[in-house]
This record gives sequence, C-alpha cells and structure tokens, in this order.
Amino acid sequence: MKAETFDRIDNISRRGLLGAGGAFVLAMGLPRAALAEAAEQPKYGADGQSGGWRDDPTLFVAIGEDGTVTITCHRAEMGQGIRTSLAMVIADELEADWSRVRIEQAVGDEARYGNQNTDGSRSMRHLFTPLRRCGAAARTMLEAAAAKRWGVSVGEVAASLHEVVHRPSGRRLGYGALAKDAAALAVPDRGTVTLKAPAAFRYIGRDVASADGVAMTTGRANYGIDARLPDMLYAVIARPPVYGGKVKSVDKAAALAVPGVVRIVDLPAPTLPSVFQPLGGVAVLAANTWAAIKGREALTIAWDDGPNAAYDSDVYRAELERAARAPGQVSRSDGDAEAALGKAARRIEAEYYIPHLAQAPMEPPMALARTSADRCEAWACTQDPQAARDLIAEALKIPVADVTIHQTLLGGGFGRKSKPDYVLEAALLSRAAGGKPVKVVWTREDDLHHSYFHTVSVERLEGGLDAAGRTVAWRHRSAAPSIGSIFGPDPKHQLPFEQGMGLRNVAFAVPDFRAETCAATAHTRIGWFRSVSNIPHAFAVQSFVAELAAAAGRDPKDYLLALIGPDRTIDPRAMGDTTNYGEDPARYPVDTARLKAVINAAARGIGWGRTLPAGRGLGIAAHYSFVSYTACAIEVSVTGGQLTVERADIAVDCGPQVNPDRIRSQMEGSVVMGISLATLGEISFKAGRVQQDNFDGYALTRIDAAPKITEVHLVGGGNWNAPPGGIGEPGLPPVAPAL
Repeated sequence: MKAETFDRIDNISRRGLLGAGGAFVLAMGLPRAALAEAAEQPKYGADGQSGGWRDDPTLFVAIGEDGTVTITCHRAEMGQGIRTSLAMVIADELEADWSRVRIEQAVGDEARYGNQNTDGSRSMRHLFTPLRRCGAAARTMLEAAAAKRWGVSVGEVAASLHEVVHRPSGRRLGYGALAKDAAALAVPDRGTVTLKAPAAFRYIGRDVASADGVAMTTGRANYGIDARLPDMLYAVIARPPVYGGKVKSVDKAAALAVPGVVRIVDLPAPTLPSVFQPLGGVAVLAANTWAAIKGREALTIAWDDGPNAAYDSDVYRAELERAARAPGQVSRSDGDAEAALGKAARRIEAEYYIPHLAQAPMEPPMALARTSADRCEAWACTQDPQAARDLIAEALKIPVADVTIHQTLLGGGFGRKSKPDYVLEAALLSRAAGGKPVKVVWTREDDLHHSYFHTVSVERLEGGLDAAGRTVAWRHRSAAPSIGSIFGPDPKHQLPFEQGMGLRNVAFAVPDFRAETCAATAHTRIGWFRSVSNIPHAFAVQSFVAELAAAAGRDPKDYLLALIGPDRTIDPRAMGDTTNYGEDPARYPVDTARLKAVINAAARGIGWGRTLPAGRGLGIAAHYSFVSYTACAIEVSVTGGQLTVERADIAVDCGPQVNPDRIRSQMEGSVVMGISLATLGEISFKAGRVQQDNFDGYALTRIDAAPKITEVHLVGGGNWNAPPGGIGEPGLPPVAPAL
C-alpha cells in the first residue's frame, strides 16, 4: 500500500471498507486484511499517532469507592498476555497499585473502543502511547479533584501509588475517596497531559506475571467452549468436504432417530469467494454435544464437490514448481540480476516447498448465540468481534448496534479466529431454532478440514558468486496463492502486503537483486497464520544464505552478516515495499544495525564457532517482520537418524520492552511452533479433501521434541523514544530456517 492509499482511507471505517454484504471486493486492489490494517493506521503524526486511537480514560478506567481500579481491555487475550500488558501501561501512568487493579473484557463495540481486531502484532505497537495518555489523563483528573477539595494549586499535589498527596502538608486522599469528584471533571486535552519519564515507571519495562495465568493453569478461566446459557442446544455441522462444494441430497432419518437430536437445519453454501461466510452444509442440533456428533455421523449426504474437486497437493506442487521456473511478475528489481547471474563465476540454485499449514489452536472455533426478531447476542473466542458483528448484522438483516459480541478468552488463535464464520453459524442456527440459544462446536477434525489455511508455496532462488565467493546477484521467484483469493477475484499473485513480508524488502547489500511473484491459483480458503507470508519467504531466503555460504566455503553467520553489509537505515520504499506493515516508513525504516545486533546476540548465546562433536551442528537465521528484528540460533544432534534439538537461542529487538516476561514467553512459544512447522507441519489435499484428520496426522511438537534449553535474548529495549514494534509474530520466521 502506498502512503497516499492510507490517506485516502484514513477516515473510512473498517465496516465501510468491507462494503455492503461484509465485503468481498478488493477495494483499491487490497484484501480486507490489508484494508483493515490500513484503516486502523491514522495519518502519521510526529509520534506516529495522530489521535485516531481512543485515549479517553472514561472508556478504559473505572475507580470504585473502595479504590478498586477496573481497566477495560478491548483486545483479545489468547495466551499472549495482552490483557496484562495493556492494563500495565494504563496502571503505570495512573500511579495505580497493581494489587488493586482488576481487568474487564470489553464487548465488541468498535464505535466505542476503536479497532478491536487482534492480529498483525499491532496491539502494543499501536496502543502504547494512547493508553499511556489514557492513564495519565485519569491521574491528572484525580490530582485536579484533590486540589479542588483542598483548595490548593494543582501544582502542589501529585499522585503516588493509589493516593494523591499534598506535598507541602503531607495530606493524602485515596483514589476511592476522589473517584466521584474526578469523574465529574472534563477529560483534559491531551496536550495538557504529562506522561511519566521512563525512570519513573513502576511496571512498564518490568516483568509482570500474566493476570490470567493462575486461572488459565488451574482450569478456572472461561473460554469460548465454556459459554453456557439455560436451555441451549448444541450443534455440529457436516460441511462440504471440498471448498466450494454443496449438498446434492441428504437423508436425515437416521440422524433424527439418535436420542437427544432435536432438529436438523440445512445451511446454504456461499457464493465464492466466500470471505468469512460459513461453508454451508447440514447442522445437527441436539441436547448435548455427543448427541449432535452422533447425529452428524448418522446423516447420509451426497455432495457436489464443485470447482475444487480435483485439488491434489502433489499435482499442485508440480504446478507451482513449473511456475517458479519461469519468469513472473517483477516485485523488485535493482540493477540487472539476469545479466549478473550470467556473468557470475558460480551460479547456485535451490527450490523450497512449504506446504499448507493449519493454525490448529488448542481450542477449536466455538461460538454461542441467542437471537430474537431484532437482536443477536453471541459469546465467542474471536480475535475480531467487529467483523463478527458486521457479518451477523448483514445475515440477520438487523442493525449492527443490535448485535452484541462477548469476547471470551481464546485457547489460541494464530489468525484462525479473526475469521468469524463460526460465529455466524451460531447466529444462523439460533435464528433457525426460533431464537433458542445454540452453541456451535467444532471438533478437531472440523478445525483441520475447514480452516483458512496458510498458503502453500514454492520458492526458487538463484545466486551468483564472484571468484571470492561473494554474492553479486540474487533472484527469488515465489509462487503461492494469495489471501486476496477469499475476498474477490483471485489475483493469482501475492498482493503487495504479502510481498512486503520478506520477498522484496530483503536488506542485503547485493547490487543486482530481483524478486518476482509467479502465478498460483487458490483452491481452498487461504488465511493469515502467525507471521503470514514471512514463513515461506524467510525460510527460503535464510536457508539459501546458508547454501551460498556452504558453496563459498564460509561460516554461515559471517556470510549472513556480510550479505547484510554496512550499518544503514533503508526506506522500505527503496526496496519496493509500499506497505511496511502499515507503518510510517520514516518512523520505521529497516535498520541493518539492529538486524545484525540480534544475529550477534543469538550467536553469542549459543556459543557460535565452538568445536562440536560428530553428529552435532549449529544453524542461524534472522528476519525483519512486523517492524521488529529477530534471530534464532539452534544446536541439534543426530543419532541413529533421530534429530534432537539440544538448544535454541532467540534474540529479538522490538524497540521498547513493555513486559519482558511476556516477550520471553512469545519467543519461547515461537521456537516450539517453528520447530513444529519445520519437522511436522503439513496439510495436504486429495480430491479436494484435507488428508489430515486430527493430531495423529497433523502432529504438533511435544515436550520431548522441544529444545532441551531455550534462551531468549532481549536486545535494544532501553530506548523509550524509539517506536514499539510487534512481538506476537516476529519470533516465528527465523526458527525453521535456523533448524
């Protein structure tokens, strides 16, 4: 996206961007994900924030007469700790006693809270400054209320750990005693609010344990699957096994005879592309989940498999390989890579295949809905409550204001739960059941068969080496179906935001550099997955660097650093990247010194360069994503053909480190997930059908295969004037290529 595109859509709501019907047009050539990201980013101000973010303390802070501070979190908690970290920011500027803070989850209400979509590693990146202002404004109001009550100048008072102190006399008033008076005051203009100096931070920059950790680990936390209403029905759905398929005929008699089955409802198949619409099929509603599952098993359905009936992963891989071996659309071109490759002393080639992946969160999609003639209320483990509201309002033909989404905790998300097809299923079935509450339950098989899969790709790279082994030419061709295919006519090429995830914005000092995208048709639902297109691009680029180093007879870490070249800041647009994760390129240039710093930190951590015994090896990789920098070094051993990951050192520079404890947790999780993708992850298709049914076929890394030691190295976090980067996704891309 070009900067002027952001300007054009700055004041358009995400709902407007979606267009009538929940949006399946590629407005301005961009998919909904990119449009939402663009709409969420206001025009760039001096601090990267123009005021498009809500910072009104009355929205996020409530103080009871007993002094309890309730902070409302409007982003989704799925294990990443955002409820804790966002509350920390407000509490710190508020000078609140953390032991007297409680956290409440907001309902879905974009008009009130602003964008609530939790993806793109944007929550802290975009909300750090606004929520600091929110806490500081509330503190300012409490100080003003105390000064007024005492009849003194506000300059004589200061908030300190849940009290306001009159400095000359030592008089004190607790927040509870001041709450009503403060609430009656006007919210101060942001220009008059003073933020704390970093040296005065109580919580920001320090380890703060997850506020939900005890409840999560003792079984008291409530997720989407835990939602209950009196007299509710449970539903499971037989969905078309092939994307774009529909029911030809169905015999319901045996299903209706299953004890506990109440009714069976036909759900129409959507018109393709499906966007976030349910896939259709036949729903079995029952008094309990087991009866609904057994009822579904008893259905006899003949399917029309539709346009994707022949989708076969092996056949499609060959198709992608053919595409990647021919010229594609130019994504970036510096110099003349073709001529330089032809004149190189040596020419190295490699191809990498990355299969479809499923997010497979531990909690599959779940939603409970209750409808009436003119309202809908839903409880769901969704990353994007506003998208769910929009979808339901359109389908039920009711105003968006009459749809309430209660956002529960999420048992993992990874991008799958930002697509609310399952929430709409619950609403449609409640309407079909006469308004009775209906909870839609997805089994693990449902989750794996009907996900929004991470794209499949073939990445072909060619490098030219000079006589000294230096890389003087680089060409990367990437063939992968696009996320844009679910929102409009299949673009058949990766969209700009996908290309800006490690294909075109590679900060290598190679004079002749070329990146291309090759045509690839989508045959299933493609969606974002933790770190999105950075997964295949980083895997290919960083693996190829190691292959070039081997060809040149050089140490791979040293070769990677040499490829990056001298310290410099690069405007992403100079590399053809007009997206830069939605951020101002002047505020967020690509900084090669920061990239090299994380490489060196990971290498130091793992003891790079030491002599290793036979059967052991070290690997290293680095990547820039979501305006953060991450590197991973891994030590492995192989005995009798058995791979063991002995140690992983992962280093990250995300700018200011608000809650180091949660950053470390995100990096540790990224290491395990990255190993899982590299060693186990594959979704494959035959006759249009997913071949993996459960965790026996789509395995995840378990504790015995996790690294024996994982160390996280936090780099560059002391500069509080630097803009914050993302943290949820940047840890994942370098892990697989390091391994």
